[in-house]
Amino acid sequence: DEVRELVQLGVPRAATTVIPSGVDSGRFTPDGPAASRTARPRLLSIGRLVERKGVADVIAALPRMGDAELVVVGGPPLGALDADPLVRSLRAAADRAGVADRVRFVGGLSRDEVPAWYRSADIMVTTPWYEPFGLTALEAMACGVPVVASAVGGLRDTVVDGVTGDLVPPRDPTALATTVRELLGDPMRRVAYGAAALDRARMSYSWKRVAAQLGVLYDGVVSA
Repeated sequence: DEVRELVQLGVPRAATTVIPSGVDSGRFTPDGPAASRTARPRLLSIGRLVERKGVADVIAALPRMGDAELVVVGGPPLGALDADPLVRSLRAAADRAGVADRVRFVGGLSRDEVPAWYRSADIMVTTPWYEPFGLTALEAMACGVPVVASAVGGLRDTVVDGVTGDLVPPRDPTALATTVRELLGDPMRRVAYGAAALDRARMSYSWKRVAAQLGVLYDGVVSA
C-alpha cells in the first residue's frame, strides 16, 4: 500500500525496497505457559483498544459462532476498564447481542504476559478497518495460532489466505461469523494453519532476517 502511494507521488518503483516489521521469535513461541481457559473455544483479540480495530464487529458476529468466547487484551489496565468509554460501549453491545457472558476484557498487559494469552487461543481474530502492518497477527503466528483477519493493509501480506489463516472483508460480521465457525469446526485445518503460520513467522519475519535485509540495504546505499 505504501509503495503504491509513493509511486503515485512520483517516486520510481525501483527506488523503493520493502522490509517488513519483525517479530521476536524468542519471546513469541508455541512453547511455554498458557493462560487459563474455560472449555469453550477461545477467540483472542489483542491490540490497542480503539474503534477502528473492529472489536465491535467480532462481538456482533459472536452469536453466530456457536459457544465460542472472545477474550479482548488491550486498552487501559484491568482496574481502569470500567471507566473506559469504548469498553462500556463494547460491553453494552455484547449485552444487546446476548453474549455478555462470553466476552471478557483483560485490559492492557505487559509484553511478558502477552505470549501466554496467544498460546491459550484457538484462533486469533483481528478485524480492523485500517491496519498499516498488524504486528499482533504476526505474534500469534509465531506462537503457532491460526489467524482470521481483515483483508486490509499489511494483514494481506502477513496472513496467507487459506494457508496460515483466513482473510475476510472488513466490517462484515456475517462473513466473519461464517469463516470463524467453519474454522472452529475443523480442528485439522486449524492445526495445519498453525503449523504454516509458525513456519512463515520464523522464516520471513524473524528479527534476524529483518536485520539481515536492512544490512544488505544499507550496504547497497553506501556502495552507491
